[in-house]
Order: sequence, then structure tokens, then C-alpha cells
Amino acid sequence: MRLATISLNGRACCVAVLGSGEMLDVAKAARAVAGPAGDTLRAGSMQALIEGGPEALAALSTLVAEAEDGAHAEAKRPSGGPLMAPIPAPRKNIFCVGRNYAEHIAEGNRAQNQNIGVTEHPVFFTKPPTALVAPDGDVLVFPTVSTAIDYEVELALVIGKAGRNIPKAKAYDHVFGYTILNDITARDIQRRHGGQYFKGKGLDGSCPIGPWIVTADEIANPHALSIGLTVNGEQRQDGNTGDMIFDIPTLIASLSEGLTLEPGDILATGTPSGVGYAMEPPRFLKDGDEVVCEISGIGTLRNPVRAV
Repeated sequence: MRLATISLNGRACCVAVLGSGEMLDVAKAARAVAGPAGDTLRAGSMQALIEGGPEALAALSTLVAEAEDGAHAEAKRPSGGPLMAPIPAPRKNIFCVGRNYAEHIAEGNRAQNQNIGVTEHPVFFTKPPTALVAPDGDVLVFPTVSTAIDYEVELALVIGKAGRNIPKAKAYDHVFGYTILNDITARDIQRRHGGQYFKGKGLDGSCPIGPWIVTADEIANPHALSIGLTVNGEQRQDGNTGDMIFDIPTLIASLSEGLTLEPGDILATGTPSGVGYAMEPPRFLKDGDEVVCEISGIGTLRNPVRAV
């Protein structure tokens, strides 16, 4: 299933995107669903749906199948509403992984005249919820703060089941689904603060995400997806998730060591080569640009760039 959040009369509304492109209002479609699963669906939020676990997801799957067959007409919205971030207000910072594609490490080494190899363990950092940007929302450029705003398309996963010290063999049991994330980065700020990632990657408007969450059952192999990004129609990044250095089970196992992952947590898994700062000369985002991220099996995330 493709699950999104739209803005409807000033409130966030969880919807399922049907094959026709229509959007099924989850809360409305679930009016007659009995038991805890029905209560969860009628809450009408993505977070509640994720927390509802397999029972809520199974109940929604039934509703979606019925809607595809013509039922629940009263709950269908032909054009929906403006898309919001799939989880509009995450309860935690977004977890991210750095340096997880070999060619990206290599291009960074060339650009900075250094020779840093693959780390023994994944590199983690976070982006605050205030950085979130909806599909079609503005990536913000602050000319008085940074002159080196860059892009990074990433496959992001959403945790569906809580766990700590999760073994690799059980990692996928904790994945609710997948989405697209653009890890917008102020390279000059990142270097100014000693090379640590948070400040340069945590500015407002630096985390476009969406357009929806594709449930885990729809992605047979998350390590066999084409992943790319264009700026104003020019292909900049063109890779495959199979090139990750640390795969998803390794990332989940490593991140969860002594740290509880909870339903709704988001983990971005790193970016392939082709970033702007590694080009000759470097090419950073500017006011009026359009950035489009695409991952096979998920869709397209499109965002304009706006100076403020």
C-alpha cells in the first residue's frame, strides 16, 4: 500500500493512495471496522496507524481492496489535498547515516583532498523535525547563513515495531515501510563546525520527505532499487541501493544497540555519488531551482528551492 498524509481543512489526514490515483480517507473508510483495529484507523493519523501494528495494517489492507473494487465511495477523494510529510510531526529527530556508498566516499575524498576510508561501523547523525519539508514544499536557502546548500537523495525506512538490541536476522520485522528523503546539507556550515554533521544538516527546510510511505510488503528487496536525483532536469545522482556499504539489517542492528527504536522513527540510509560539492567546479542549490528525487518502487519527491 501507498500511505500518505494530506492537509484537509487544516488538519492532517491519513489516506491510502489507490491505483486510480484517488485517495481513500482512512478514518472515514473505517467507520464500521470493529475492535481495536477500527479505533486505530478512525484516529486518522499515520502515527496511530503505525503504532496499530499488523492488525491495523491488515484491516486497512482489506478496506483498500474493497475500495479498489468500488466500495467506500463516500471515503474517496478524487484529488485529495496538499500532501504533507508522511509523518508530519515525528516524535524524535530523524536518524540518518553518513558515508554509506563507496563512490560517494571517493568523490568526497577527491573534493577535499583527503583519504578517509570506510569506517568499521555506520556513521549516524540526526535531523530535527523542524527541518521537515512536504512534497512540493520549499527547500530553504539562507544566503546570509550558507552559500553551499547541497542535496542528497536517500532511501528512508520507517520503524513499525519497537525494539532494542535488534539482531540482524530480525531487523526487517521492525520495518513498517519505505519513503524518499532528501538530506539537504549546508556544506560550509558542516565544515565550520568541525565536520560534525548536525548543524550543517539541521537547518529549517533541509529535510524533504515523501511523497508517501510504501509498506514493506510492497518492496521485495530494498537493496535492488534505482535511486536518483535531478536539478532542473539535469541528472546529478544515479545509483542503486544495492551499493550500500552497510545494509539495512546492519544499520538497524547497529543503531538499536542500547537505543530503543520506536514506531514512527525514521532512518535515512545514505546517498550515492553525484552531490554538488564534489563536482568541478562545485554546484550548489540556488533560489528557483527544482530538485527531483526518485526511487523505483516508491515514486518521486519534487521540491522547489527558495531563498529567504
